[in-house]
Amino acid sequence: MHLLTRLARHSRQALLPLVLFAGLAHAEVEGSFRAPPLLDIEARTLIRLLEEIHYNRDAIKSASYAEVIPDYLAALDGQHLFFLETDKAGFLERYKPDSLYWTLTSMGKIDAAYAIFTVYQKRVTERVDWIQQALKADFDLTTQDTYLIDRTKTGWPTSAADADLLWSQRLRFELIKEVLNKKTLEEAKKNVGKRYARLLKNMGDMESSDVSEMFLSCIARLYDPHSTYFSADTYEDFGIQMRLQLVGIGALLSIEDDQCVIKDVIPGGPADLDKQIKPNDKIISVAQDGGEPVEVIGMKLRKIVDMIRGAKGTRVHLLIESGEGAASTTHKEIVLTRNVVNLDSSRAHGAIFEVPDANGKLMPLGVITLPTFYGPDNSDKGKAQNSATKDIAEIITRMKAANIQGLVLDLRNNGGGLLSEAIDLTGLFIKTGPVVQVRAYSGEIKIDDDEDPSIAYAGPLAVLVSRFSASASEIVAGALQNYGRAVIVGDRSTHGKGSVQTVLELRNLVPQLARAGAKSGATKLTVQKFYLPNGASTQLKGVVPDVILPSVNEFLPIGESDQPHALAWDQIPSSRFNGQPLTSAQLTPLISASAQRQASIAEFAYQRQAIDWFKNRQEQKSVSLNLEQRQQEKAADEVFKKTMKDERKKLAVNDYKFAEVLLAPPAPPRAKALKKDDDSAGEDDEPEANEHERYPSADVPLREALRVVQDLITPPVVAVTAAAAAASPAGR
Repeated sequence: MHLLTRLARHSRQALLPLVLFAGLAHAEVEGSFRAPPLLDIEARTLIRLLEEIHYNRDAIKSASYAEVIPDYLAALDGQHLFFLETDKAGFLERYKPDSLYWTLTSMGKIDAAYAIFTVYQKRVTERVDWIQQALKADFDLTTQDTYLIDRTKTGWPTSAADADLLWSQRLRFELIKEVLNKKTLEEAKKNVGKRYARLLKNMGDMESSDVSEMFLSCIARLYDPHSTYFSADTYEDFGIQMRLQLVGIGALLSIEDDQCVIKDVIPGGPADLDKQIKPNDKIISVAQDGGEPVEVIGMKLRKIVDMIRGAKGTRVHLLIESGEGAASTTHKEIVLTRNVVNLDSSRAHGAIFEVPDANGKLMPLGVITLPTFYGPDNSDKGKAQNSATKDIAEIITRMKAANIQGLVLDLRNNGGGLLSEAIDLTGLFIKTGPVVQVRAYSGEIKIDDDEDPSIAYAGPLAVLVSRFSASASEIVAGALQNYGRAVIVGDRSTHGKGSVQTVLELRNLVPQLARAGAKSGATKLTVQKFYLPNGASTQLKGVVPDVILPSVNEFLPIGESDQPHALAWDQIPSSRFNGQPLTSAQLTPLISASAQRQASIAEFAYQRQAIDWFKNRQEQKSVSLNLEQRQQEKAADEVFKKTMKDERKKLAVNDYKFAEVLLAPPAPPRAKALKKDDDSAGEDDEPEANEHERYPSADVPLREALRVVQDLITPPVVAVTAAAAAASPAGR
């Protein structure tokens, strides 16, 4: 996400839990950026690691650094709104590739990052001042002008006059969005002005470590899209996401109007068990046990989080203001004992669906949804940690006790995680044998096997995937397809990430960093490529499902092949494994039965309508800056959306009943956030889904995956259509 979007969303949308994501720390005076202590050592170490252990090391030369400055400018200003073309030309002239490379490798200096960011600060500050003045004037919303929605592939303005013209269009675009969201023009101006004031404030919160992380990550991504540099804070949060555990109080925080607001309380954490903190409450001050309270109003979110997190068993004192309403002045001190907090909302969960067969008899079929491949990292071995494999094994045990007849493993939005968990999880469904082949830069191939002969589930199985299923998800889906153990159902292909990353904390590699005693940064590097048991790579091409379903994802640039510097596809010899893919005779009836349903069932007609509408929207490159025309377009869109909403309600009547199988108590409904004056979604925004609704109504792909499992149990008697025959393995 480019910086403009990051900053614009920071205060209203980007929530940082004691829990997960890193925020921005202390403000620094414009132009005063200096490298954090020992960053020169970290930078030189990063470059050495890239050149010595990255899988793509030979592809990058000093000349490749010609892309660093353009990539960094895009990271700061992805929509090409603030810099000028003359800025870019000046930076490229000043920071030549060879000079940039040798400065980094010999001295570890990234002065270019700070100098460019200082210019960016200046451009944004000047532009926000211009915006606040421009908003005082009248705006003509009757012209026939248009505004280019996506400017990522256009150039920057060539002059200050061109930039003013662009921003005149940009402001009209934003004002029209506000007016279409039922605001008066004066209210629209007020909201837009607040938005850019917030942008300016959030930019002032940027710290040297944030800038250096962004710049060094641009260098790492020369090698491939998945290599990056983590600042110390980002690395800490990365570990939390992998383990789904932290030590803290279990609250999700946000900053609103300089105040720290509780956005959610994590079930089972200290704050939840104490029952005194509620969503929308505000934290006024924080004190350590025996220490003086520190007021946190106006403080940066990252610093507040650091104060509240701490060692297990220690206590933290919070002064809380009730969020019951604007008139509330109730303050109370709450003392909480820090403890391990499990982030259960991201753990595996399941449900048993009652699916009618051809005779109307209800058939119990299980669905297990896995959001990510979490588990203990190397430093956590032997500790009690969450594990995706253990969690799914437990859910399967419960489902088998309920006599399920088939199972769907839902990996649609699973972007990957720990390779070890992917191997172990695959082993739940096969006896023993190779799960993934891993090739190093040297060409050496290592085969990772499932060595546990026990099988958690041996019955009919489908794996539901999407274009968002990546990495470890593709290993599991591809291996189960290779073994003929599961039917793969979903988008035309998965994401296509066939590479292996390792995360290295730099203090563990450099004695000088270790002696310093402080937290250090880390790097995530691509060091290997993985291949399926049959030798095929999932890189770029992904896993191709056996049964393909229509999807809007087909029209989004979200696959590995859409990423710059992606590694190439290749293949290696097959390993020796005791299995083979399902045959054409087995798959063709399933494909044909699904094709007939897709041509005849109302929910697929609904799906195609939604896809066509979405495709047309994606193809629309510019929008009108004529208010009347936009109002007409909005009216037409609202008619379409209402029609689709009504149709979805009709389809929901036929939803299969289900009973959830959870590893932790369900999270309570989140208290509705208090709406702020400038909280306005654009007219193009869709309403947010209920995040506590694990299995939403009219989930067309899931319903079809359940039917495919049913077809596995009772093979359908259907005429094989030409389309199905072409889609079968023999026709590919």
